[in-house]
Amino acid sequence: MMLAIIPARGGSKGLPGKNVRPLMGKPLIAYSIEAALEASSVTRVIVTTDSEEIASVARHYDAEVPFMRPSHLAQDDSMAMDTYFFVIEELASREAKSYDEFIALLPIAPLRSSEDIDNAVSIFRGAKADSVISVTEAPVPPQWFLRIKADGTLTGYFDEMDGVANRQVHDLAYVPNGAIYVFRYQLLKKSRQYYHPRTFPYVMPPERSVDIDTLLDFEWAEFLLSRSENEEKV
Repeated sequence: MMLAIIPARGGSKGLPGKNVRPLMGKPLIAYSIEAALEASSVTRVIVTTDSEEIASVARHYDAEVPFMRPSHLAQDDSMAMDTYFFVIEELASREAKSYDEFIALLPIAPLRSSEDIDNAVSIFRGAKADSVISVTEAPVPPQWFLRIKADGTLTGYFDEMDGVANRQVHDLAYVPNGAIYVFRYQLLKKSRQYYHPRTFPYVMPPERSVDIDTLLDFEWAEFLLSRSENEEKV
């Protein structure tokens, strides 16, 4: 059984109310719920939230909200993994159901598809992975990163400045895109680490890797969804 947990607290600071903000006519969180429900690898979809408004929207889109998240797990500094533990342990206590593996789907990634979810789970099971984390290609090599020193001058973020080399001479770099996390519950609980010796990537293209944190991110997602809809009509 693969449990999908969608964490959505009500106190977003970067873009207030973003989890229920309308995106192309649907609340942002609806995209994650629908993708999870359509994924053949997912057997149950639970939204965990401290907000009655988000809970109502989640139920409207057919996700379960069997209990509310306690306030101490919905603070700015609360760890997401502690929320996952809370959900799984509450299910074990209330329903006597245990889940050895689960998938976390953040609402900030509305362009992730059900196929993406199924593909990530397939990697997780086929590779007997410790975890699978979705990533996308970094826009620039990490060797290009710079920082500003106290005297106002630029220096390399790492040991040496390498800002003039062609990107083709560097190995490809990837960054997590926040769309999909597949975990083994006991391993995550014991280690409190997402990355392990057998952590595998699920690589997603940039056009499905929007991570919404600001209004600009939201508008970019809206543009990409609109473009996709127009292409389907052609």
